Amino acid sequence: MPKIRKKVTLEDVAREAGVSLGSASKALSSPEKVRPATLNKVLDAVARMGYVRNGVARSLASRRTWRVAVVYPTLKNPMFSNSIDSLQQSLLEMGYQLVIGSHEYNQKREVKVLQALVESGVDGVILVGTDHDDAVFRMLETYDVPYLMMWSTDETNYPHTIGFSNRQAAYEIAKHVIAKGHRKVALCGGPAEGNERSRQRRAGFLAALEEANIDIEPAWLIETPFSLDGGREAIKRLLAAGELPTVLICGTDLHAIGAMHQCQLSGIDVPGRLSITGFDDIEFASAMSPGLTTVRVPMHDIGVEVARTIVAIIDNEAPVEALELETMIVERESLRDLRDGEAAG
Repeated sequence: MPKIRKKVTLEDVAREAGVSLGSASKALSSPEKVRPATLNKVLDAVARMGYVRNGVARSLASRRTWRVAVVYPTLKNPMFSNSIDSLQQSLLEMGYQLVIGSHEYNQKREVKVLQALVESGVDGVILVGTDHDDAVFRMLETYDVPYLMMWSTDETNYPHTIGFSNRQAAYEIAKHVIAKGHRKVALCGGPAEGNERSRQRRAGFLAALEEANIDIEPAWLIETPFSLDGGREAIKRLLAAGELPTVLICGTDLHAIGAMHQCQLSGIDVPGRLSITGFDDIEFASAMSPGLTTVRVPMHDIGVEVARTIVAIIDNEAPVEALELETMIVERESLRDLRDGEAAG
């Protein structure tokens, strides 16, 4: 008959680590609040003894679920999926589990996804962007769930917001393009309805063009879905319109990569005949040939700061001010400098 192994308790872990029961408990529930030496002793003891916390008992004792929900617009864009890692790992270090939902850019669906997550039990909610259906905010208020908005600081005065100004970042990449001598400029962005990030990127692009006294052809102002196919569609529309611009500024790297692929299929040299820029700096941007000039979004930093802040909000210790992070332009070969001569054709 197999020997029944005695279940390891938190008291056993504390004894093994040579710390008090209270210190062991705090090390596992709020590791940021204990000394590194104590934390390392407890974690080493946990690993050696195979201790597993009783989640139900822990929740009942603390009146917390130790779960944080995040709702993404999509998980198909590497920009968002890459951000999950830093967010999840940072929350894990603070004793929280991340639960994830997505709504594929459908605000009504977001309400349903969020309701399912909230009703399953979460201590806090993270929303992507600042434009959401009013039902989202009513629900969070009804359930009294603290929340934070990330990825954008545009179009809101809500203090618990962490991200960057999409308008400013778009303005800066457009200014960079113009400084390279481009005056025949086309734009490709995603749907603006229900998405302040798309609206503000477009607004930033257009502000830079207006400042430089550059008029954009109506056929060169394109809105397509956030996907590779959306980028391919943009090139097809430009070809159907007749004359090509010298540059296509895209609102996402997915648009830009799709556009570059369609250029290859259509025999359009990039950047010799058409320059292309993106936005996000996903991993594939540097792997393209030519490499994609784009805006680097601080994906990792957003994840770390969001994790830290949502836990502080839950603990009623969060600063009452938004945090705006910096973006940067990453220049690669897809943007041609026309100051030494106009593009051919």
